[in-house]
Amino acid sequence: MFKEIIVAIDGSTHSHKALDYAKELAEQYGATLRLVHAFPHTSDFLGYDEYESLIARRENAGQLILDEARQRLGEIPFPVEEELLEGPSAKAILSVAETRHADLIIMGTHGRGSLQGFLLGSVSQKVIHHAHCPVMVVR
Repeated sequence: MFKEIIVAIDGSTHSHKALDYAKELAEQYGATLRLVHAFPHTSDFLGYDEYESLIARRENAGQLILDEARQRLGEIPFPVEEELLEGPSAKAILSVAETRHADLIIMGTHGRGSLQGFLLGSVSQKVIHHAHCPVMVVR
C-alpha cells in the first residue's frame, strides 16, 4: 500500500511522535522512509559578509536534526533517505512529496515555528490543503 512515506522532521516533540508512527508504517509495508527538513531562507542576507557562514550554520543545524531522527529510528529493515532543503517548510514538504511520488506524508500537529497556530500548525494546514497524497497528522 505504501512505498514512499515522507516524514517532516523539525526536532520538536510532535515531529518525534510523527517519526515513531512513520517508522511503524514503513516497517509494516517495507516502504522507503524519507526524512524531510527545511531551514529558513537565507536569500534575504545575500551580499552580507556573513552570508556563507549563515548558510553553513543553518545547514549544519538541519543536518543535526536529521541525524537525531536517524538515531531515533535505530536499527531498521527498510531504506531511509534524507532531504535537507532551504525554504518554507510546507512548500519543501509538498515539493518532495510530489517529486518522490509519496504515498503518505506524516507530520506533527505543531512544530518549532514562532506561532504554533490554534488547532493545527500553519505548516500542517498548508500541507493538508495542498498535498496530492494522504496526510497523517500526529498529536
